Amino acid sequence: MGFTVSDELLGTIVPIVVYWVYSGIYMCLGSLENYRLHPGSDEDEKNLVSKQTVVKGVLLQQTVQAFVAILLFAVAGSDDGVSAQQSTSFIVLVRQFVTAMVVLDTWQYFLHRYMHENKFLYRHIHSLHHRLVVPYAFGALYNHPVEGLLGDTIGGALSFLLSGMSPRTSIFFFSFATIKTVDDHCGLMLPGNPFHFFFRNNSAYHDIHHQLYGTKYNFSQPFFVMWDRILGTYMPYSLEKRVEGGFEARPRKDVKDD
Repeated sequence: MGFTVSDELLGTIVPIVVYWVYSGIYMCLGSLENYRLHPGSDEDEKNLVSKQTVVKGVLLQQTVQAFVAILLFAVAGSDDGVSAQQSTSFIVLVRQFVTAMVVLDTWQYFLHRYMHENKFLYRHIHSLHHRLVVPYAFGALYNHPVEGLLGDTIGGALSFLLSGMSPRTSIFFFSFATIKTVDDHCGLMLPGNPFHFFFRNNSAYHDIHHQLYGTKYNFSQPFFVMWDRILGTYMPYSLEKRVEGGFEARPRKDVKDD
């Protein structure tokens, strides 16, 4: 039996809804200045793009992702129902999740790093995302459309196909990946955050990358830091209390420009 239309639609709609709901929660929590990595005023003073433009850019990217996802699910649905049957096994689900996480991390690390190292790609494509010097939750998917297609859409498609998960399972995986990506950009270090307990790749880790001294480091996203550690682009950091309240992520080693 093939995949149902409802699974395909849910697989495209749910992660989008999760993105905006979870972003909204974090924007409300942004009033907790004692847990912010930057003062709230920095979002308007230091960022080089308006929040209205960010919203439009994210909606465009999500539209493209939804279109590609529907096509991908339609093609995958032409196979037999083995994946749907396997999804009942917890061990299989864990294997599929871990495989998808590693595939997505690997794809995004090398693409992300190359977009920094290639001056043309950085200037004309990836620099759009770095207009958010002070990241915030709903800016997590603010990218150039080309980067969104290459990084998130194709990366997501590869993780889906290579992990062997069903569209129904992918609803949970991509919702989880969406929440993790939003968390990485939220600019908050909340106590008891389970993502910070299980993953070294967190909001402070990614905040380092968004600063001028960190653009050659901490390329890993959204789950692990293995590629940064293996390939020498890992920048250790410390969290220090700001006098006016909140935290500041600072590198624990000197960084010299090449």
